[in-house]
Amino acid sequence: MRRRNGTGCPITGALQMIGDKWTLLIVRALARGPRRTTEILNGLHPISSRTLVQRLRDMEEDEFLERRDFGGNPPHVEYALTQRGRRLLPVLEVLRDLGNDLGCEDCATRFQLDGSYCEVCPRQISYEDRFESPARRDLDDSIVLL
Repeated sequence: MRRRNGTGCPITGALQMIGDKWTLLIVRALARGPRRTTEILNGLHPISSRTLVQRLRDMEEDEFLERRDFGGNPPHVEYALTQRGRRLLPVLEVLRDLGNDLGCEDCATRFQLDGSYCEVCPRQISYEDRFESPARRDLDDSIVLL
């Protein structure tokens, strides 16, 4: 885990780890289970691939997520939240409620714009599912040979 210089205040320390623009949005993207880098990238428009890769590395170093390399050609890499990273999910819940209360945005607007709700939105999944450990997603990893 990366240590940063701070004031000794736990709030300052936590904000140094999760307070940038993308960290909690990456946590949101991984809330329902492991994702490939391209899946995360597509869900976080307008993040650049360079910024995403750097944040993923930082979050792996901070033990919020783990990188799973399945090998292959092309390479198959997925990222998943660790137990430490899943501790951030209640923060997303509070931020969603705060955003709704302050009138910043609402879930219905996202659905109209994007055609889906956020990964941790109660309209998307049940409360229990938001905080349980995810099972590996069912993927069609079949290979088509020509």
